[in-house]
Parts: sequence; structure tokens; C-alpha cells
Amino acid sequence: MIFRTATREDLPAVLALLADEERVVDPASIVVGEAHERAFAAIGADPRNEMLVLTEPEGNVIGCLQLTYIPGLGQDGRERALVEAVRIRPDRRGGGLGAELMALAVDRARERGCGLVQLTSNKRRGAAHRFYERLGFARSHEGFKLDLEP
Repeated sequence: MIFRTATREDLPAVLALLADEERVVDPASIVVGEAHERAFAAIGADPRNEMLVLTEPEGNVIGCLQLTYIPGLGQDGRERALVEAVRIRPDRRGGGLGAELMALAVDRARERGCGLVQLTSNKRRGAAHRFYERLGFARSHEGFKLDLEP
């Protein structure tokens, strides 16, 4: 497996992973909108953001995650890494790829000097919660969100 920064060519495959957690979505069926293009470009231009992919040797994207590095005064002034959009293609789950992807992300955060890696996960994603706990993540906080859509 290859772990690398996502390129624009990976965008349909990443969006396919995010589109449906339960079934494999063909990246060719994904319509990449202008908002997706802007967001992807902004992630790539921001030194505190990384969109990362896990690919097979022949190039098929089978996993992704976004890492955002957040400066703060806590953790002795060290950054914290926020992990989001973690996905492994449904037909490739159960073989350790998710654990490998998360370990690589944690290593990246550690190499950058982060004092903490954090993530949020939808309360409906019980299997994902068990996965994160197996990796050593603790349920230490309650999260709150405010939807700003009209």
C-alpha cells in the first residue's frame, strides 16, 4: 500500500469514499462540484491541512483521511492534529488497512511535534467507535456542533 498526499486526480475517488460508508461507489459516477474543487484547493494550499490517501500499487484509492494541525496554547503550546474524513473502501475493510492508515497519520502528527491527536465521529458509527478505541483513542469529551445551513 502507498500512503501519500492526495492529488486533484484523486478527488473523485475520495468523494466516492465519503459518499457512502456501506457500499463501494464508482469514482466515475461522482460529479465533482465547484465547492469540492475550492475546498480541495484550499486544503492543498494550507500548510496546516493535508488530505491523505492510501492506494494500491496500481493507483486505486482505497482509503483517505484529512489531517488539520491546530495551534493552541494548551499542550504546552504544541499543535494538535485533528483527524477527519477517515474512510476505507467497504470491500477492503477488516484487513488492518484502517489501522495502518491511522498509524501513519499519528506518526505524521508526532513527527510534526503535535501534543495530541483528536477526532470526532458521528454517534451512529458504532463500528468506527470500537475501531478508534482499539487504536487507543479515548472518549474523553462530548462534542457539540451547530449546523449553519439555512
